[in-house]
Amino acid sequence: MKFLDQAKIFIQSGNGGAGSCSFRREKYIEFGGPDGGDGGRGGDVIVECVDNLNTLIDYRYRQHFKAEIGHHGQGRNKTGAKGADVVFKVPVGTQILDEDREHVLADLTEAGTRLVMLKGGDGGFGNAHYKTSTNQAPRRADEGWPGQERWVWLQLKLIADGGLIGLPNAGKSTFLAAVTRARPKIADYPFTTLHPNLGVARIGEQEFILADIPGLIEGAHEGAGIGDRFLGHIERCRVLLHLVDGTDPDPAESWRIIRGELAAYGGGLDEKPEVLALNKCDALTPEEIKERKKALEKISGAKVFPLSGVSGVGLKSVLGALLEHILAARGENPGVLAASASVGRAKRPAQMVESPWDAEGDDDDWDEEYEAEDGDEEDDES
Repeated sequence: MKFLDQAKIFIQSGNGGAGSCSFRREKYIEFGGPDGGDGGRGGDVIVECVDNLNTLIDYRYRQHFKAEIGHHGQGRNKTGAKGADVVFKVPVGTQILDEDREHVLADLTEAGTRLVMLKGGDGGFGNAHYKTSTNQAPRRADEGWPGQERWVWLQLKLIADGGLIGLPNAGKSTFLAAVTRARPKIADYPFTTLHPNLGVARIGEQEFILADIPGLIEGAHEGAGIGDRFLGHIERCRVLLHLVDGTDPDPAESWRIIRGELAAYGGGLDEKPEVLALNKCDALTPEEIKERKKALEKISGAKVFPLSGVSGVGLKSVLGALLEHILAARGENPGVLAASASVGRAKRPAQMVESPWDAEGDDDDWDEEYEAEDGDEEDDES
């Protein structure tokens, strides 16, 4: 199914039904009089948040939602029936914005939420409504009140605890596949990921959701590459995991580019807690790891976690750091947001190995520890 996170739709509530102008005329009945009933109310436009959707693809093929017009009143004081409501369903995490996309009309973060976006018009009065002692035969009956209409934007922002950011080919999809059961597309060329992916990571008895978004390049906020459109999917994240490609000769510059794009995007992304990791360390020598780790720590002023998503080395340490930030954020904001259902098909996560590249460890022992762990795995397979 194609992923769609933005859609523009037209919504219109129903007009009210017209009142009836009718008089009672029956044989052998001495007294008649006005008996025109009122018109029915027009249908409402209702939005419902459900937990079994993960994309707005339904609104690519249907953009107009119109509620039913209220039924007209009839003689014998029959009031018209209310017009049928129209209900459109959206996934958890959907925002509804006005046409100019400057004001948020609704932010739906809990499954089961129902909101009336537009109310139907009231029905018109029949002539029986205007009967008085001095006006015993009114011939006035009103038309129904018009409904409301407007264009709105639907914008899906996935709900996740942690978000993965980095340049293209930094290993974000590989990391997601290694620590969760998600199955994102993985290839050795940039922009393999074309839409966000979600996965559920587990450490001990705790679970949290990770969101992988397409990679950013310098100038993404101006539309370069895929642009920064998908950054909205990590606005709800409690912590960001910034993956830097360890095979990049200048990892400090890679870090600076991403931080610049977060600041240019706004939305408070550059103020979120960040865990910094040097990925693809299995392709580096211990000297290169030490050098690039030191350069990253110098420019960021934060601890850098060396890891390898392919071999599963160092993943536990990174997940532990992410969980620490997530639990702290949940303590400050106890409201737990529901997650979307796009966690991918079942897949066994990669085996996670304790990192031999611990900052407190001896640099000379990195090669020996890594080779020993690889040797143990080969023995187990044999």
